[in-house]
Amino acid sequence: MDKKLETLREAYKDIPIPKELDAVVTKALQKKKKRKPLYIWPAGVTAAALLFIATVNFSPDAANAMSKVPFVKKIIEVITFHEFKEEKDNSSINVKTPAVTGLDNKSLESNLNKKYIEESKKLYEEFTHSSASKKGHFSIDSDYEKVTDTPVILSIRRTTQRTQASGYIQDQYVSIDKENHVLITLKSLFKNNQYVNVISENIKEQMKQQMKDDPNKAYFITDEDMPEETFTKIDPNQQFYITDDYKLVISFDEYEVAPGYMGAVEFKIPTEVISDMLVGDRYIH
Repeated sequence: MDKKLETLREAYKDIPIPKELDAVVTKALQKKKKRKPLYIWPAGVTAAALLFIATVNFSPDAANAMSKVPFVKKIIEVITFHEFKEEKDNSSINVKTPAVTGLDNKSLESNLNKKYIEESKKLYEEFTHSSASKKGHFSIDSDYEKVTDTPVILSIRRTTQRTQASGYIQDQYVSIDKENHVLITLKSLFKNNQYVNVISENIKEQMKQQMKDDPNKAYFITDEDMPEETFTKIDPNQQFYITDDYKLVISFDEYEVAPGYMGAVEFKIPTEVISDMLVGDRYIH
């Protein structure tokens, strides 16, 4: 991997969602919170937003979008909170900041939206630092999309691509239980941490089969010359999402488990492989 991209990868890892949110899933499933009659934008998000606005100009389109939020208070949705583009010297940036609306769980909604805002702030700071250093062309593009939107689950993917000589693509996912208004974490899906090894072994089997079927595919699982790059197992908090047919998909950033030409890669995990370890079949079946 290009040393500059490796540095970027390490310096701009995903800002973790606060650990205390893991407990929200269990609590909410035991007792569903009562819906509030009115939508109130969390004060914490407002403060964070003002800090972000001080860095970049707030767009009229975003203000208009936020003004309509009270009318969709019963719908859990993701909207564009802010979008900005800028070019300076040999650097450019194009970033859309998503925001989740309509959750009864205002603590979760606030934390998720502050997380999105902080990520955008860091991207802008990265852009300004690069443009000031004038060390060649550098670009940042960040967008989002709903990959799953069922009556039960909303999964959001935020994709960020950095380009400097070559590119680096990073996908970040958030999955929400729309009925119970809670965050779905990878750990919360399983009874214990046994899932890490089981899923990892299945992914390695899929990698080997893909390379056997297609000689153009390659993964970091047998490189004796670079053992530090060899994929051994997933992180307990590995990026993931749940499909609209309730299957688990594990995602890896570009360069994380494969050469750059493979891009960001993902693996759908057969439910029968993990069914005995699942807490239940509400999300995956």
